[in-house]
Amino acid sequence: MRTLGRYIFREILSSAIIGTVLATCVIFLQGVGPLLGLVVRSSAGLGTVAWLFALGMPAVLPLTIPFGVLVGILIGLGRMSSDGEITAMRAAGVSGRRVVWSVMTFALMAAVMAGTASLKLAPLALRESTRLVHKLAATQITAEIQPRIFEEQFPDTILYVGDVRHAGDNVVVWRNVFMADLTPPEQRASGLKEKSAEPLVTVAREAVAVPDVENNRIQLSLRHASTHEMGKDAVASDAYWPRGEQVLEAAPPGQVRTRPILEMTTTELGRHTGPESPLRTEAQIELHRRFALPVACLMLALVGIPLGVSSRKGGKSAGYVWGVFLAFFCYHLSFISLVGLAKQQAVPVVVAVWTPNAAFAIAGLILLARMERGGRRDPLGAIWGRITETAAALRKRFGGRGQAANGRAVKMRLGVLPQIVDTYILSTFLFYFIVLLTSFVALTEVYNFFELLGDMVRNNIPLSKMFSYLAFLTPKLVYDILPISVLVAVLVTFGVLSKQNEVTAFKACGVSLHRLALPILIVSGLFSVALFAFDHYWVPQANRRQEALRTEIKGGAPQSYLLPDRKWIKGKGSRIYYYRYFDFTGGVIAGVTVYELDPETFALRRQISAESARWQPSLATWVFENGWYSEFKDSRRRSYTPFPVQTFPELNEEPSYFRKEVVPDKQMNFRQLDQYIRDLHQSGFDTVKLRVQFYRKFSVPLFALIMAMISVPFGFLVGSRGAMAGIGVSIGIAMGYWGVGVLFEQLGNANQLPPAVAAWSPDAVFALAGLYLMLRMRS
Repeated sequence: MRTLGRYIFREILSSAIIGTVLATCVIFLQGVGPLLGLVVRSSAGLGTVAWLFALGMPAVLPLTIPFGVLVGILIGLGRMSSDGEITAMRAAGVSGRRVVWSVMTFALMAAVMAGTASLKLAPLALRESTRLVHKLAATQITAEIQPRIFEEQFPDTILYVGDVRHAGDNVVVWRNVFMADLTPPEQRASGLKEKSAEPLVTVAREAVAVPDVENNRIQLSLRHASTHEMGKDAVASDAYWPRGEQVLEAAPPGQVRTRPILEMTTTELGRHTGPESPLRTEAQIELHRRFALPVACLMLALVGIPLGVSSRKGGKSAGYVWGVFLAFFCYHLSFISLVGLAKQQAVPVVVAVWTPNAAFAIAGLILLARMERGGRRDPLGAIWGRITETAAALRKRFGGRGQAANGRAVKMRLGVLPQIVDTYILSTFLFYFIVLLTSFVALTEVYNFFELLGDMVRNNIPLSKMFSYLAFLTPKLVYDILPISVLVAVLVTFGVLSKQNEVTAFKACGVSLHRLALPILIVSGLFSVALFAFDHYWVPQANRRQEALRTEIKGGAPQSYLLPDRKWIKGKGSRIYYYRYFDFTGGVIAGVTVYELDPETFALRRQISAESARWQPSLATWVFENGWYSEFKDSRRRSYTPFPVQTFPELNEEPSYFRKEVVPDKQMNFRQLDQYIRDLHQSGFDTVKLRVQFYRKFSVPLFALIMAMISVPFGFLVGSRGAMAGIGVSIGIAMGYWGVGVLFEQLGNANQLPPAVAAWSPDAVFALAGLYLMLRMRS
């Protein structure tokens, strides 16, 4: 490679690496939540965590390397074109097509790397990560036990623990333990001659739980425990002991979801593409995808070369924006849509997978042929130039620039900030904020449209319903994206002011940087208040509608979000209900058993069992039919009293008490969520994750202000370093925000941190960082 070729190669390489790394981090962070949750619950070592994260990279690289190649080409060649180096080459008699060989060599090397990751590394990494996830899942046997909820993770066993405290060295002490063995009667080892009609119940005042990871079980040392079992014909079996040992078998770790197609080697995939294979379509799609994505490096390079060479305006930021548009939205969205149609067998697999590559190849060859003839045209610079010119015109119109009359008019328009400089800064910030927020929301809407296009065609969903879904999705997107839009808008606003030396002029006139940032901080604080109100009044209702519409588009059955087969529920006081069926419309419970426990010792005091129970509103209690009840006189005896009809006035839980609606937290405001948590907690449901989300209802909106605080110092710093530095900083801060937020959320979900601490810690970390940077800023 000659001097010119090496120069072009180096110019492209740095931007391509940055683009690939940023895209890889962004995509990887989108799915890191469940992985972090597993790591937190299993208390894995740092080396295991790093290795598990590294195993997730090969599957992402085939998607991000083509994006990095296109970004590198657009930024590298765009910089050369904007600095006049392409013009100098042509003046020296070197054709613009001379760059093609160097760029295509770079693209070929990138394709080889992406092909290695796609064909070999990704399947092996997925297999190893699945094995490691299975191993980590087996080490969290007691980590999931939460107090005052019914644990159903143990096969054929229901566990309820009143309190949990850690005694060190993986030893946990449970207080007020209730266990019900649901093993079928014919399989249960029992001293009863008759088959048991009720679950075998074990209650204990205290139990020391020690995990036995090798055998996938928990060894329990019970204290002040007893077992109770009632068979047919009123044959009872009760046993009491001050101390005893019992084993609690955990669910097998092999229940972790696997992805067989993705984990197959390329050779194994080839064997499943025959007509006799039940996985033929999925295997064909995956096989062609593994070859098509690396080839995309070459196809995107063909388009990127003429666009980069012809670009004279916009510089690095324009190249990055066009890279996102071409690689992500044009190529990736068309790829997803066509693959979705191929899964429904509406389009041949080969046509679906390879059409985006073919389209980009044709477009690239046409642009290359016209590159020298249309050398003076600048498609990227023209569009980007219009955007920047519009921004400059609006700043000039609303800025005032020293005219008192104009300043008075602008002051009357805004009516909040007292000086012209505040209006000038704020108008620039709001312009970029609105453009960015609208762009991010629109791009996400387009992505969702193409993602669901195959499902819409398959399920004959009208286009109007799809547009309704996108409309109801918009409030959620605005709520999620607004803090990031504030971040980028602040960086762009102060970056532009710094690059044009306007900040220097302000400082020379005695205006400090803190004073310049004041209007943006005030407006960002108002944005936080507006986000909280928006989430309270609008977002939950919109989320309910968009989730229902998405389920319909995906072909799912309409959901009522109810659990009518809930077998166990905590009643008022220390009562536990068990039933086989609940008819909510008629207020009838079938096969009901009530266990009344002593609140102090947690010993069984009374057991009621009946074929059915009907709610009687006039009596405000349940009427039990064809059953019996036992009262335990002391630690050794129990009475047995059958009845055809019987009422127990103290059992006054209404049918609505048992009807617990499973509503996602995003479909409730903070008041509804608070009441929902109280109801579920009273009934013995796990509410740890919901409590974390409750506090996030208050902490997340505040991030609009925190993003402004932390981005103001960076905005002044990156102004002299170009737009690429601003983009890199904004993406880096956004990734840090996502990563820290997900980490603390998973710590809270795993009960490693109090819910309030888990929700507010990201705000505290970034707020302190923002205050430190602002105080250190040379104003």
